[in-house]
Amino acid sequence: MSYQVLARKWRPRIFAEMAGQQHVLQALINALDHDRLHHAYLFTGTRGVGKTTIARILSKCLNCEAGVSSVPCGQCSSCTEISEGRFIDLIEVDAASRTGVDDMRELLDNVQYAPSRGRYKIYLIDEVHMLSKSSFAALLKTLEEPPPHVKFLFATTDPQKLPITVLSRCLQFNLKNLSAERITEHLQFVLGEEQVPFEDAALWSLARAADGSMRDALSLTDQAIGHGGGQVNEGEVSAMLGTIERSYVVDICQALISGSGTELLAAIGRMAEQAPDYDAALTDILSVWHQVAIVQTVPEALDKGVSNYSELLALAAVVSREDTQLFYQICLLGRKDLQLSPDAKSGFEMVMLRALAFRPQTSPRVGSAPTAAAAASSGTGSANPDSASAAIPPPEVEPSVKKSEAVVSAVADDRPPWESHVETALAAPTVQAEKADVAPVVVPLAVPLIVTGDATGDATVDAAVVADEGQAIVEPVAQSPAPLVVESPVELYQDAVQQTPQETNDQKAPSQAPATIEVPAIEVPAPIPLEHFTSDNWIQLRRQLSIGASLGEIASHCLYLGRSGQQLNFLIDSDHNSLYDDPHQQQFSEALSDYFQQPVTVDITLGVAEKETPRAATTREKAERLVEAVESLNGDPAVVKFKQLFDGVLDERSVRPID
Repeated sequence: MSYQVLARKWRPRIFAEMAGQQHVLQALINALDHDRLHHAYLFTGTRGVGKTTIARILSKCLNCEAGVSSVPCGQCSSCTEISEGRFIDLIEVDAASRTGVDDMRELLDNVQYAPSRGRYKIYLIDEVHMLSKSSFAALLKTLEEPPPHVKFLFATTDPQKLPITVLSRCLQFNLKNLSAERITEHLQFVLGEEQVPFEDAALWSLARAADGSMRDALSLTDQAIGHGGGQVNEGEVSAMLGTIERSYVVDICQALISGSGTELLAAIGRMAEQAPDYDAALTDILSVWHQVAIVQTVPEALDKGVSNYSELLALAAVVSREDTQLFYQICLLGRKDLQLSPDAKSGFEMVMLRALAFRPQTSPRVGSAPTAAAAASSGTGSANPDSASAAIPPPEVEPSVKKSEAVVSAVADDRPPWESHVETALAAPTVQAEKADVAPVVVPLAVPLIVTGDATGDATVDAAVVADEGQAIVEPVAQSPAPLVVESPVELYQDAVQQTPQETNDQKAPSQAPATIEVPAIEVPAPIPLEHFTSDNWIQLRRQLSIGASLGEIASHCLYLGRSGQQLNFLIDSDHNSLYDDPHQQQFSEALSDYFQQPVTVDITLGVAEKETPRAATTREKAERLVEAVESLNGDPAVVKFKQLFDGVLDERSVRPID
């Protein structure tokens, strides 16, 4: 006997053998068992979900010699002939090849005659939407009032093309796409009966490639058996489908979690050797993050039969829920940008690097990118932060310069690392004459700085020329050293207030020496011991906590109620508990344990906050600072002068206090 493909060999013969579509099957079974049969049924859905199969099983149920029931015997001549496609009273019509009105008229001429052998004469019209308008018009009257021995069974993949007059005369059943889990279960059963070795991961790949169609899944399985030489394994299936192995996707996700750019690019490089479809790779990564989010939120909702279930558990244990959502969103948006990239690989890399760059960091990451100043001053682009300052040897400076450096160093801890290079470059006043041809040093500027020289001698550094955004060009000049003084923007503002408009346009006298600003050191509040922790200092403690955005928002709406041993009791305002769930309580406990340097537990209850929460305190203080800022501006001499000269009005809506 010749080989029969799996899609035909394993076509269901009764309703119980159907995979899925229980909402349709239950309705048909109840109608058959209670003798409440309609004269016209319409089955809709995508290809390979069981439309024609259900229609044939229904034909068996109606014409079985044992009687009308939801379980045909499968042994009588009627059931056998219907299964073999040679039952005389089952007229199967392909509407795509018989679209004309004459074809329809030929069919309808025989409707009035009784069935030859069966109980009912059944017209099964596949792809019924392909009929012409004239054919539908000819069918309408018979479809509305057919003889009692006639049943119409229609199947279509595009019900929108059917006239509303036809739809109103039929019972419509919409067949759903089958899930990957359901398809995988059926493939496991079929291959087990066929005694074909298989890997679960390979069946999951076939199920996803089938896109909800059981017939496509069985056809792909036939192809996979032939491709694998009588077995179905993941490597052969991936090669056949042109997809990538799951291990490459997991490696990329692990590299994103670790925050290592080196590991990330290495994982992408290994995947690139397989010549993958990068859009499909992004789809697989999205699927991983989706499943990880399910494991983190509702672990029991994810099917434990998933091929990579253990890998998902491992990923969910080391990545935060906020990072999971961030990675998913960036990858989702990156699919649109993939088509606009110069090539698919570079676009994919940028999406992954974007996810890595936008991940919140509490501390500088090891192996971060070098600063622009360091890269410019070192010929090789080294990441050594001292390379910029090493390019120009520090000279002997005057006392005024040392004082200026001391003022700048008072706020060095709050500045980005690149601003130190600005001070180093500006504090180097001379370059040797033999090195006069050295190219200008381009350094980024965070704030505008005015560089002045000694009035009695030539300045060793030209005035800072602002090039592009935030860059200053410092020209090295081979001349005698001269002291430099860095004036702050605040000094310039004070000078402008004190001067008249005529004086402002004049240059300062050579003897005038700019004053320096004494910047007080920023005091970091000491941690609050656990035994001294009360509701009065909860607002202060909340501001010292270093926690994520989601947990921080929840903590800001909490009130501290008291302590019972090592348990801290909090109340969250019921009006602001939309983000709160049980895992946040555990995260809050871990954050407070790290703060107090001892284990504590947190109990959060819902209620009405009768006192001021940290969020309410922050809002109040911000409003007070805004009022103070408006009052300060209205009383400022410069603002008053502008109002008098130009009859101006201060736009209070534009005022923002400095947080």
